Amino acid sequence: MAENDNKETPAEQSPPINRREFLNYAWGASMALFMGSAGVAAFVYAMPRFKEGEFGGTFILDVANVPNEGMPPTDFAEGKFWLTHTGDGVSALYKVCTHLGCLYKWVDTNDRFECPCHGSKFESDGDYIEGPAPRSLDQFAMSAVDANGNELIKWEESSPMPLPEGTAEIKVDTGKKVKGAAA
Repeated sequence: MAENDNKETPAEQSPPINRREFLNYAWGASMALFMGSAGVAAFVYAMPRFKEGEFGGTFILDVANVPNEGMPPTDFAEGKFWLTHTGDGVSALYKVCTHLGCLYKWVDTNDRFECPCHGSKFESDGDYIEGPAPRSLDQFAMSAVDANGNELIKWEESSPMPLPEGTAEIKVDTGKKVKGAAA
């Protein structure tokens, strides 16, 4: 009897998994993997990727970078905008033509912006002159900041932003586009 007490009884073994159960488990696992990867992809897609200093983000420009009034506009290729200074104020003009999305350019000899694709013409502040474009050039929202970091003016209109006294920096938000006035 002592011998039988030391022997352990074998545990009951479950029956082996059959083919149908295996396929159900495999299908469930593949669906869980698919849904998980789709969820991660949707989350990554929805996250904002714009940072300060790149297109879709905010550009902080020293007031010294603003062209003098009446001078040709300054091209900011990394932000996809032209910075202009007219008698009415400062504008950050989006570099895409409002007609069909071509990239217009500044023409010094004519003192205006011209679209090489279809001939639309715009004044230095982005106002429509002639051509097939349906409206003036689009602009980006801007704000003027003093030396202490205080916001002096926030501008989200389709006209040049007046430059307040004491402006040290201009913030151009390329994530907020303001549509130009209808032609």
